[in-house]
Amino acid sequence: MESRPKIYFAGAISAGRERQTVYAEMVHFLESLHAEVLSAHVASAEVLEHEAKLTAGEIFERDMRLIENCDGMIAEVSRPSLGVGYEIATALMLWRPVLGLCEQGTFLTRMLTGNSHPKLQIQFYGPDNNWQEAIREFCQQLKPASIGPLYA
Repeated sequence: MESRPKIYFAGAISAGRERQTVYAEMVHFLESLHAEVLSAHVASAEVLEHEAKLTAGEIFERDMRLIENCDGMIAEVSRPSLGVGYEIATALMLWRPVLGLCEQGTFLTRMLTGNSHPKLQIQFYGPDNNWQEAIREFCQQLKPASIGPLYA
């Protein structure tokens, strides 16, 4: 029996929640593929209320631990977010595959579009939800992570 891919899903939280419904669609789609979404809370409409109960240190340690334990990261990057950028950089430093999804017509920072890291893929998607095929292919290519923890 194949193991379920462990996905860290990243999306803007404190930088703005206008894409929350897209995050929820993506997380739901990942779950329909039997992926284990380690950070499904990012897609919740109530995430700000839940995060307010945690300290900044608790959030940082939780998210770093989740990134360490993921097989790959999917980041919806249409809304600029310092936190998401930090998470992507951390995942790439740990040699975790990263799929960045961005809505067509959105200016995406050249720090991502110009990044030639072999574990980074950027996919622009349109209103026809062609992000679904990109997610499906990404998950099919994942292998379990084997690098030890960065943060203990």
